[in-house]
Amino acid sequence: MKIAALLIVVAGFASCKGHEKRVLVYASDKITADETKQHITIANGDGTTHHEQDLDFTTGDAVTLNVESAQGKYTVSIPDDGLYIANLKNDTVVGSRQHVGEGGEARITQEALKQKLDSLEKLVQGQNVSEANQNYFITPGKAVKITNETKAKVFGPFTTVSGSFDAGSVPAIYKFYSMKEMREIIGKLVKMVGKDSASAAAPEKAGK
Repeated sequence: MKIAALLIVVAGFASCKGHEKRVLVYASDKITADETKQHITIANGDGTTHHEQDLDFTTGDAVTLNVESAQGKYTVSIPDDGLYIANLKNDTVVGSRQHVGEGGEARITQEALKQKLDSLEKLVQGQNVSEANQNYFITPGKAVKITNETKAKVFGPFTTVSGSFDAGSVPAIYKFYSMKEMREIIGKLVKMVGKDSASAAAPEKAGK
């Protein structure tokens, strides 16, 4: 009987494990959330700058974000625990996990640059995007789960990963870009590898 009682207590503690849903909201204008953090309004300004807001929920139930913006009213679902990005911008954002501090070549070869260019061109087209690859293509009005690690560090669009940042202080690092940023990066890589610029024109149609 004592053993059975102990098992019940242990099971009770396990069932009380805290839930956490962390949502990074990206928008192209000022973000306002009410006291419940589930009703979000995006200002109808010029929308030329990047805005972020970090929302935390401790419920085990699914969370629904009710969004009101210049594009109208819609909802975004956060079904499970974990770290999400809710893209409320007018354009797609893309990104991936960053493997910082793992060493590498002191001098990047042309072949490595070509591989990077090919990978980025596929990413802006939404190709080879998967949980296993730890890369992400988030269209407007959608939320995507990035990781179960809610303490991971995410660097958003127009934010650089500082060389002084202590990568060991967080379980993982992720970097995201606006499509405009990514096209500029691809354009620079095209010049570096001397690739035919025609092949880089395709990303201009992506992310809308």
